[in-house]
This record gives sequence, C-alpha cells and structure tokens, in this order.
Amino acid sequence: MALPNISTDKKIKGVILAGGKGVRLHPLTKTINKHLLPVGREPMILNPVRKLIEAGITDILIVTSTHHMGNIVNLLGSGEEFGCNFTYKVQEKAAGIAHALALAEDFANGQKIAVILGDNITTASIKSFVEKFANQEKGALVLIKKVDDPTRYGVAVIDEKQIVEIEEKPQSPKSNFAVIGYYMYDPSIFDIIRQIQPSDRGEYEITSVNNEYIRRGELTYGILDGEWTDAGTFESLLYANQMLIKIPASQQEKQVVSKEQITEMLKELEKQEKELKKYLE
Repeated sequence: MALPNISTDKKIKGVILAGGKGVRLHPLTKTINKHLLPVGREPMILNPVRKLIEAGITDILIVTSTHHMGNIVNLLGSGEEFGCNFTYKVQEKAAGIAHALALAEDFANGQKIAVILGDNITTASIKSFVEKFANQEKGALVLIKKVDDPTRYGVAVIDEKQIVEIEEKPQSPKSNFAVIGYYMYDPSIFDIIRQIQPSDRGEYEITSVNNEYIRRGELTYGILDGEWTDAGTFESLLYANQMLIKIPASQQEKQVVSKEQITEMLKELEKQEKELKKYLE
C-alpha cells in the first residue's frame, strides 16, 4: 500500500549520495559499487531508499559515479516498483559530500531536500524528523547519534539544546554525538556550498555547510533512535548485515527486485568473485 506523501505546500525531495570509490572496502569494491554490496537480504542502497519512502518522500535523486551508474540504474529502474520516481546524476570526480550535493540544485528546484548518504543503514524511521523539518520555517536539520568511536565522524558540540559547533574527525572529541548521514536542508544550501572552501583534504566538506547553518542560527537536530551504522568499512559492513538479517523476511517488502535485476546482480557478483580469486593465487 502506498504511503501518503507530504502535503504539496511542504513537499520535500529526497537525495541519496551513492558515489565514491569505496576504497576502504577494496578489493570488494574493485568491480562493484559499494552501495550494491549485500546488506541483510538486499543491496545496501535499498535501505536509504526505503527510509525516504517510509517518510513520504517519493521524488528521489540518486547521485553516483561514472563507473557504476549502469548497475545502479539496472537495480532501481524508474522507481515504479518501489512506488517512487528516481532521477539520476553522475558525479565526475569524488570531491566531498557537499560537492556531490551541489549536483542536486536543478532537481531540488527551490524545494527542501532530505539527504541520505548511501552507506548509512538503520532500523529506525526518519519520518518524524522529516515531518518536523517540513514545518521548520528555514535552515537545516541534522540527525545525530551517540557512538563509541567519534573520531571517525563530524562530532556535534552541544550546549544545552543547540549544536554550537561541528568538529570534523577531531582527535579529542568534545562529545560522543556523531552527526550521521541524514541531513535536511532548505534551498539556501546551494548558495552555501558555492561559498565554502575545500578542506585540507581537497574536499568540500558537509561539516563546513552545517557550520554555516550554525553561524546563521538555523541548524536544528534530532537524535536517531534505533540501530545505525555507516557500512563503509569491513567491520561496519559486517555489523550492518548482522543488524538487518535479524529482521524477519516477512516484515520486508516482497518482490523488491525483479528476476532480470537479480540476473544482472549475479553477473556482477561473478565478476567480483573472479577478481577476488586473483588474491588466492
């Protein structure tokens, strides 16, 4: 049964960022996009797709790299079988999350957007946060979660009820709350991206964007309730699989992937298997 969309006057569009080379998951990602690796019973990217659809967002942009666009499109198609509409954009080079997000400007067309990083996996719903942001007059909303290893993330420094600063991968974190890969922005996001400078890594960091919203006094946040991980390392990919495999198959959507798509995925996995066997010789 189709979920109701957010009312037209407060419509929010969805963006899933699924580019990058997935170097931390080599050699698995030498022949397949990281976001197509299996997590639980499905390719990884279907978790963020489901989270947007559950929240009533059905107009979704997928941003991915040139090497794997065909495989992503083969899996997702037009979106008809998922009850949504997919649009696709190619990120020519990996230059940071904000750089990839800039490609969504024409797609957003002056509307608010909800952004999910394609390797973020959760059992929780983001619907309540999307509804809250739909009623937020302006600015941005980010989701945070307490983590054991905050040095891997942008860390939220919280003063009473507000985020006063986000530190990118700090050596001495001031809190255990990581800003995770679920962001919601008003249309001013694209002007902000044009104003920020690349970091020492040569990338346009999403933390710089979020800190500008803090400077303007326009950043709110929510704490994600439920299991979560970013499946970008072997350890977190294993955890993501353990997390989702616990969900009974009866609770998951049936026929989420067509036979033709499964055939294409198997062909890709065969290529991957051949590549991995080289390391055994």
